[in-house]
Amino acid sequence: MGEAKLGDGNLWLHFTRTDDWLGQTPTVPVLDRGEGCYVWDTTGKRYLDGLSALFCLQVGYGREEMVEAAATQMRQLPFSTNWSYANQPSIDLAHELAARFPGDLDHLFFVNSGSEAVESAVKLAQQYHHLNGQPSRVKVISRNYAYHGTTLGALGVTGLAGLREPFEPLRPVHLYAPNTNAYRPQHDDPAQAIEDLILEAGPENVSLVIAEPVQNAGGCFTPPDDYWPRVREICDRHGVLLACDEVITGFGRLGTWTGSEKYGIVPDILTFAKGVTSAYAPLGGIAFRDHIADALASEKTTMFVHGATWGGHPVSCAVALANLGVFESEDLLANVQANEGWFGDQLRELYARHEIVGDVRGTGYFWALELVKDREHKVMFDDAESESLLRGFLSARMLELGLILRADDRDEPVIQLSPPLIADRAVLGELIDIVDQVLAEAEKRMVSR
Repeated sequence: MGEAKLGDGNLWLHFTRTDDWLGQTPTVPVLDRGEGCYVWDTTGKRYLDGLSALFCLQVGYGREEMVEAAATQMRQLPFSTNWSYANQPSIDLAHELAARFPGDLDHLFFVNSGSEAVESAVKLAQQYHHLNGQPSRVKVISRNYAYHGTTLGALGVTGLAGLREPFEPLRPVHLYAPNTNAYRPQHDDPAQAIEDLILEAGPENVSLVIAEPVQNAGGCFTPPDDYWPRVREICDRHGVLLACDEVITGFGRLGTWTGSEKYGIVPDILTFAKGVTSAYAPLGGIAFRDHIADALASEKTTMFVHGATWGGHPVSCAVALANLGVFESEDLLANVQANEGWFGDQLRELYARHEIVGDVRGTGYFWALELVKDREHKVMFDDAESESLLRGFLSARMLELGLILRADDRDEPVIQLSPPLIADRAVLGELIDIVDQVLAEAEKRMVSR
C-alpha cells in the first residue's frame, strides 16, 4: 500500500477551501492525538484547542472513561437499531437527559448529528399540527445569519444565503427574522419582528419558530433580557411551536445544561448534538414536551413518521452516559460559572487595548470578538480587507502560535472563542495572551496596507 497524505485528492474536507489542502503546500494541520485542552499534529506541534474542536469537546481530550464505556458496550452489544427495537443505553440516556432538561421536555428521539436533529424538529412540528387537524401549518421561521445545519431541510432553516444558494430551490416555507445582534441591530424589537412575520404569513400557516438561545453564526449574539420570554408568549398566543436549537449552546457551553434554562423558558422542542457525547461518538437528538407526545400517541396506530438506522446507537449512548458522569464528578457547570465573568473581563481588556476590536459579546465559555476598521464609526472591512485579515493572516498566525480558534466572516469578521469546559484560568490566560499578540500584529498589518 502506498503512503497516504493530505493533498493527494482522496480525502475531501468539510467547508475548507480547496487550495488550503490540495495546493502545492497544504496549510491544514493533520491532527494526531489530544490530551486535556491540547492537541498535537503529526509533526509533534502542540495546539491549544480554543474552539473545543467545533464547540463540542466539552470534557477535553484523552478521557479513558469514555473509551472504556465505548469498548464495554461494543463487547456486549455493538449495535441495535431503535427502529422497532430498543437498547438499554438509549433508554438510560433518555431518562438522564429528561432529568436534566427544563420543564416537561421528557421525551427523547435520537439521531446522529445536529443537522438531523434540526431536520427532525421541523418534521415533528409539521406532523404535530397535522395530527391536530391543522395541515396548513408548514412555514418555519428562523433568524438571519443563523446556522442550523446542512441537510436540505436544515439548510432551508439556515439563515445564511451563501450556504443555501448553490442548492436552491429549497422548500418554499422558510421565513427569516432579524437576529439579536445588538452591535449592528437589524430591528429595534427583534421579538416583535417574529410576531410580525407570523401575522404576515398567517398564524394558521406557521408551524415552528426555531432559534439558538445565543446565536453562533455572526459571533455569539446574546438576547435582550425580555427576548425569550416574549418569543415564548408570542408562539403560545398564535399556536406556533417553539424550538430552541441547542446543538452548540447545550451541555454546559453557557454554564447550564441548556441555554433554554439560562434564559428561563421551556421550548416545545429542543435540539441537541455535539456536547452530548463531548464529540467522542456521533449522536444528536430532540427532546419534546408532553403535548407533542400526547398527539403522537393519540391512537394505537400513530407514530412519529421518521427514523434513522443509527439513531440511538448503543455505543454512542453509552459514551454519552459516561460524558454525563464526567460532568457530574468534576462539576463542569460550576467551573464555567466560576470563570465566565473573569474570562469576559479578560476579553474586554483586549477591547480596551486594541482598536481593531469593535465589540465583545458572549456568555459562559462562548464568546466572540468582532473586528472593525474604525471602531468609533463601526466601519467594516471591505471584502478584500476581510480576506486579507482573516484568511491571509489571522487564521494562519494563530496556528503558528499554537492556538486553534475560528476566524469567521459569515457576517462581519469575528474571532470565536469556545474552549473546553475543563479549561481553568491558566488555560484561558494562555488563550488570551496569544489572541492579544495576534490582534496587535493584525493592527500593524492593516495600518501598513
